[in-house]
Amino acid sequence: MVALSHERLVSSADAPARRSSPPSFDALFRLASLASALLVLIVLLGIIGSMIYGGMPAFREFGLGFITSSVWNVNEDQYGAWVAIVGTLTTALIALVIGVPLSLGIAIFLTQLCPPWLKRPVATTIELLAAVPSIIYGMWGLFVFAPLFANYVQIPVSNIVEGMPIIGTILYARTPSGVGILTAGIILAIMIIPFIASIARDILDQIPSVLRESAYGIGCTTWEVVRNVLLPQAGVSIIGAVMLGLGRALGETMAVTFVVGNANRLSGSLFDPGSTIASRIANEFNEAIGLQLNALMALGCILFLVTFAVLVLARLLVSRVKVG
Repeated sequence: MVALSHERLVSSADAPARRSSPPSFDALFRLASLASALLVLIVLLGIIGSMIYGGMPAFREFGLGFITSSVWNVNEDQYGAWVAIVGTLTTALIALVIGVPLSLGIAIFLTQLCPPWLKRPVATTIELLAAVPSIIYGMWGLFVFAPLFANYVQIPVSNIVEGMPIIGTILYARTPSGVGILTAGIILAIMIIPFIASIARDILDQIPSVLRESAYGIGCTTWEVVRNVLLPQAGVSIIGAVMLGLGRALGETMAVTFVVGNANRLSGSLFDPGSTIASRIANEFNEAIGLQLNALMALGCILFLVTFAVLVLARLLVSRVKVG
């Protein structure tokens, strides 16, 4: 026994020592990591600076009225962002209202209720939806979904609610063409579902199974396990997933441009055409000159600020959930 231990010590001593990296390589690695981080900040500051520089003439010309005005007249060089801001926020809100419950339902089904033979096909299909280009969603929405939506939703609903207070305004289509704010919100909801559902599913899968088994062991139903065990454990990550989907909905351009209607007017009806910041920039940027170009750059600044506000709100919600 002593001889064996002695042989191991000798062999360990004879073994070549692990070579450590030279100090110069470690310093180079640190420098490369720092440069990577600084590059992101420099690019972000460059984007912000160029947007502010390009949009400053419009802000100087119209002041706060640029944000509150709903006028967008290219011939008279009068521009206001309010219609586009309202359209952007409305379509994103509709997308969240529709997409978040569906996404959570998909994630819960895949992790709790789905039979093993069906889990992989459904999960793969959801992930493939995230890879579909946005222009494909827009073309499908314009040529397939919009006509069906007009014939089977807008026209029947408008006939039913016509003349009713409040709801007769919100759900009445003066020209049932299929495109509009609600259509854009539905298309956005379809687009953000894969992102939220995939993240929520991964988070629910990482929750220790002992928690679920303990809950089932004391007689909890599946609904009680999901409500009282899974969702509280995954609350922070689910909020992050929802905010990621909201960021995608706020900045989406091509799909919304196809189906939102691109009309510069405020309407109380969700069925009427509207406009978003991204769709207006996409429609007019190629031919814009002078003050119109400055106004579009100012719209980009506003969209960046809205997205930044969403990020700050997400951080606040996450911190409150962690403290709670």
